[in-house]
Formats: sequence, structure tokens, C-alpha cells
Amino acid sequence: MKILVLWPPQVPSYFNAGHHLTVFNVANHLRDTFPDATVRAVDAGALNVTWKELGDLLVERPDLVAIANDFDAVDALKRTIHYARELAPEAKIVTFGRLAAVLPEFFQQFDVDAIVGAGDPECGVEDIARSIDQPDHHPRSVWLRTEQGWRGPETAIPLLPIDRLPLPDVREIPHAAYERLYADDSARFCGIPGRRELVVPVARGCPVGCAFCDIPGREGKTERRHPVDKVVAYIAQSAERMPFEYVSMYAPTFTLRKPWVREFCTAYDASGIGLPWKCTTTLHHLDDALIRQMGASGCVRISVGLETLEEAGQAELPRAKHIAEERFHAAAESCRSAGVELNCFVILGLPGTSPTGVRHTIERVLAERGRVRPTIYTDFDMMRPEMDEATIASFNRQLFSPGHRPEDAQEYYRLLFDRSAPTTAVTSAIPVRSR
Repeated sequence: MKILVLWPPQVPSYFNAGHHLTVFNVANHLRDTFPDATVRAVDAGALNVTWKELGDLLVERPDLVAIANDFDAVDALKRTIHYARELAPEAKIVTFGRLAAVLPEFFQQFDVDAIVGAGDPECGVEDIARSIDQPDHHPRSVWLRTEQGWRGPETAIPLLPIDRLPLPDVREIPHAAYERLYADDSARFCGIPGRRELVVPVARGCPVGCAFCDIPGREGKTERRHPVDKVVAYIAQSAERMPFEYVSMYAPTFTLRKPWVREFCTAYDASGIGLPWKCTTTLHHLDDALIRQMGASGCVRISVGLETLEEAGQAELPRAKHIAEERFHAAAESCRSAGVELNCFVILGLPGTSPTGVRHTIERVLAERGRVRPTIYTDFDMMRPEMDEATIASFNRQLFSPGHRPEDAQEYYRLLFDRSAPTTAVTSAIPVRSR
């Protein structure tokens, strides 16, 4: 059995290498599950693959083409599927990803054979692959196209236990392409310019419960986290395989389990790996002692979902994100003392907020010498299966979606696309290594 796991070609509006790990995680899971299969993982979504190169992959006639989807990766999906049908006509095509986990019915308008909904995508793609490997196997966890039309799942896609969660093979990942996308920090992408990033998928799932976030519905509200020794060993192994300059801890709320973080810092220090690292969490799950220990262990950036400092806007947020300015100031001061950059996600257009309030939030962050990463408020509940690709693509957190375009939208857009704000100071804290 030959399997191609593919992120389709696209022009990304925002780039986060962690989102793209799903391609390599799915591929590694399939390799473990079907040891006799030939599985190829290709991320063509970083301005790094031409349509000719995609054709070169497809004329090898894979039995299964698994295509990733995302809120920002539907523009070229139809063309990708057309190439697959033309060049690998016998292949089954399944699509999986963040958008299908929220709105699987949207993909019924495309020429695919199956759609993976909420749950771990590895398990959904495995269900389809098993039907190729074992013709008498009946996929039950995915949407299937039949002669009578689309049939919904008969059972939920399972969530893998932590000991079965895959880790990507860094040798497959197009790091040079990612670096080019991160080169201009004024774009406010998540990577650090001029430095090679190792992304480590530490955990899945989040209990915080932000209404605008897709993670709990897709990964579960209970966190699944790799053991400390496995994370440290993976970083060490990856650093031996390729020259990385810093590590990105990919977890919805990295400091959700403070004892785990303390144990990690101790083990990471003892390992001698020495690569600087960054993470994402909430201010609620931080304290001064933890920040100082993280900084001493090499943490150079902590990203937090600040969202807004406007009280009226915080009413729309879970209680863990009701942050008073005094508490924000204290956290920012702890980060400065520990030599850690505080990177703040700020939502523009959040119900209850205003452009004036957003400017105040941004000014407060900059006054604390923090970094701002703004995004447009997106209500995924407003998406509908009958929407076309252009409309769905507007739910990419850079545009206001239909039905939620405020009168002052242009003011928010000016704030979002402002390239004059200070850029990161972290680059100088990360040494360049020979490659």
C-alpha cells in the first residue's frame, strides 16, 4: 500500500509550523500501524512546491491520498483534488484537519471519498487506510461518500492514549521554507526570524474553554501530555539529526501542569542540550517563581492569550482569562526579570471591545516591552456547510467573517496590518549554529 499524506499548495495568510505537524504525525502513525506500507509525507503549503512537483508525486500512483485542510488552506483544495483524480485515478482521497474537525459537511462539495471529523486525525485516516489494506474492513468513524450519497460516522473518532501519540520525523519537514516565511517579523508570525525552529508537540487538549477556540472540540477538554523524559529525549534526538537553534513547545497551555514544567526545566538543564525555547500558555497558569525557573532553563519567549484588557470584552472570555492590568503588569515584570519576552495574543473585534480599547491593550503591552500578535475575532459557529471556499477562507482570523463585520472594521484592519510596531528582541538571545 502506498500512501501520500499531503498539505496542499497554498499562499498562507498566517503561518505556524506547529499547525503543519499534523501531516507528519499522521504519516508516522500510519507507518507504525501499517509497517509494510510506503508512506510519504509532504508539506506543500509553505510556498515551496510547484504544481509540477505535486504532479510528480501523484504520478507515482498512491493508493491513498490524505489531504490536510485548515481554516486557511481551502483556496487550492479543489485544484489539488483535481490533480489527484487526473494523475492517480485509482486512489482513494480523504481529507483531514482543523476545518473538517469543526465543519466536516463543508467538504461534501469536493470530490473526496471520505472526511475526517473531530478527534485525532491519525485514527480517521487509519480507518480509511485499513479499508484499502483489508478490503473487508468497513470504516465507521469517518464521513463516507457512497452511491446513495454521504453517510455520517457510525462512531466517534477516538483520541489516542498518550503512549500512542506520534512524534514527527524532523528529516521530513521543510525547515528552510518555514524559515523564509518567518524571516520578516513585522508579519507577526509565531517563529523567530533567522533561526531554525524545532517544534515539539508536547500535548493535545485544553480545559480552558475559550468559545472562539477549536481545540477542545477537536482534541478534547482533557489534556494528554507526553512524559518529561520522552520530550527531552525527542529534542536531543532531533538536535542530533539536524542543526536547530531553538525549540518551540507546541501545546495549547504549556504551563497547565506546573509540576510537569518544573520537572521539565530540571531535566532539560541536566540534559545539556542547551537550545533556547519558547511556549504558549495563559497568564492564569503562570507565577513569578515558575517564570524565573523557565527563564533560567532557557525559555526566551512566553506567548499568552491576553486577548483584551477591556473589562467589557473579558465578559466573553473564560474566567481564567479575566486579567486585571495590575496582574498583567506583575507577569510582565517577572518576564523582564527572567529575561523572557512576553508575546501577547490580542483579539480585534471581540464582542464588548472597541478600537479604542484595542489600542489601549496594545499600548499597555508595548509599554511593558512585550510583543503583540493581533488577530481578528472569529466565531466558528457562524460557518455553514453551504458556504463557498472564499467565504470559509474569511474565517482565517485576518478578515471579519460574514455576519460579524463591525462598522469600524477598517480601523481594526489598520491595527492588524500595522507593520510599524516593534519587532522581537529575542533573535539576539539565540545563537546561530553551523548548518
